[in-house]
Amino acid sequence: MSYTIQISKVKESKVKDLDFNNIPLGTTFTDHMFICDYENGKWTNPRIEPLTPIPTHPASMALHYGQAIFEGMKAYKDMDSTPMLFRPEENAKRLNKSADRMGMPHVPEDLFVEGLKELVALEQNWIPPQQGSALYLRPFMYADEPFIGMRAATHYKFIIMASPAGPFFSKRIKLWAEKQFIRAAEGGTGEAKAAGNYAAAIRPTELAKAKGYDQVLWLDAAEHKYIQEVGTMNIFFKINGEFITPELDGSVLHGITRASVIQMLGAMNYIVTERKITIDEIKEASENGTLEEAFGTGTAVGIAYIKEIGLEEETIHVSDESPVGLEVNDTLNAIKTGQLEDQFNWMTRVERELA
Repeated sequence: MSYTIQISKVKESKVKDLDFNNIPLGTTFTDHMFICDYENGKWTNPRIEPLTPIPTHPASMALHYGQAIFEGMKAYKDMDSTPMLFRPEENAKRLNKSADRMGMPHVPEDLFVEGLKELVALEQNWIPPQQGSALYLRPFMYADEPFIGMRAATHYKFIIMASPAGPFFSKRIKLWAEKQFIRAAEGGTGEAKAAGNYAAAIRPTELAKAKGYDQVLWLDAAEHKYIQEVGTMNIFFKINGEFITPELDGSVLHGITRASVIQMLGAMNYIVTERKITIDEIKEASENGTLEEAFGTGTAVGIAYIKEIGLEEETIHVSDESPVGLEVNDTLNAIKTGQLEDQFNWMTRVERELA
């Protein structure tokens, strides 16, 4: 269906003050945000307003009971400077899967995509032109009903905000295989992109960084041996010519970049297997020379090439080069920016004039 989205613009954009060659990570935001309210069983009043702090009641249920979910995605420009979105319908579907798990209402997928398009159209001058940079988009929903009590909220806000972003990792990264803390367990919220999942990961990640590592490699909750995912991404290993990625067992996020890379690797005639894989298998493959490369996949990181994995007192050497990962990254970026034909029909054009 079609939505009437009211737009209130700032008098003067802050984009003129931004140095696109030096974008601070996660602290620069565009001029506007999309907002919609859920009340009386339906979403109402979709609008775009100047980005400002949102009044929040101290009893807002998200603050006490954690009903908060989000998505991460990016907007690019093609060769004709038309804004492009990468598989936005998949983000809409995944947000609603998270909503199911967290007892929250669905956001209509067409409202999700329409809100994105309107916001990106308005903010297209914020999309960085540099290679590897993009406009990061953060759709999120939280319970804003003021109520102290253990039940699902009846009032929610759905918001989309945007932040220009440069490349996430500029070097090969090191992972710490975590054997004390866990990210998710069977029957938990691992598949949901819920705020609490990331809160629980903060301390283990800081401890890993203090050891000299970039991210945590999460292992299963029961035996601490099966690989699940990395802090901000899914993971792929190339062993003896075959790509292996942990299966979606209820504890692993359904990565949209992950699914795209599986499809792309198949088109490149690589065997891709989704299955359980242990950290000991990776260690053995490293020792016998069959571990050829590994990389992480995610919206924020794109493709992150993995150099080594720390495991208790040991270091597992992965590789010093990632030729397939590099090809995948270059191909993905070229599709997103219109330099290569979109043979997978992943891209959505934002065909609106600059307001």
